[in-house]
Amino acid sequence: MKKLTTLLFSLVSLVAFAQGDNTVQASIKNMLAYNQGQVIQLAEAFSEEQYDWRPMEGVNSVGEALMHIAGANYYLASKMGFAPPEDVDMMNLGKVTGKENIIAALKKSNEFVLDKIGMVESENFDEEVDFGFGKFNRLSGLLIIMEHNGEHKGQLIAYARSNGVVPPWSAAQ
Repeated sequence: MKKLTTLLFSLVSLVAFAQGDNTVQASIKNMLAYNQGQVIQLAEAFSEEQYDWRPMEGVNSVGEALMHIAGANYYLASKMGFAPPEDVDMMNLGKVTGKENIIAALKKSNEFVLDKIGMVESENFDEEVDFGFGKFNRLSGLLIIMEHNGEHKGQLIAYARSNGVVPPWSAAQ
């Protein structure tokens, strides 16, 4: 696994270097894509029945946590000036159910936010954005998107382990 991680970071660095002055965007995009891939692997590893599991009352279920990530992708990007696609109903994302539908919605939001990262111009990194929970510059906004995905990846790893689901990337070792 260490060799794979080293290789991944080397590839990310090479791609970022090749991007010229878009190094920051490319680096964030590649790391986010890597984390998103692991979240999708976890989503696929849970059974349909486990999508309703929650650690306790009042806490998101597996399916709700996945849809929270999808909604946040659109929300955070929208605060940076990128409206969600016309066919995405932000007010009803929480009503998406079923493993297949949730994974499809998550993948669509992942692709959307990855596309938008490259559109944030380096010269605008220090422009202030009001995210509703705080004011940050655009560069911080990109990092918030990446961190948010990582935060919920950790949550889903805990959910998986609590349900006897082994994260696929750790089973391969």
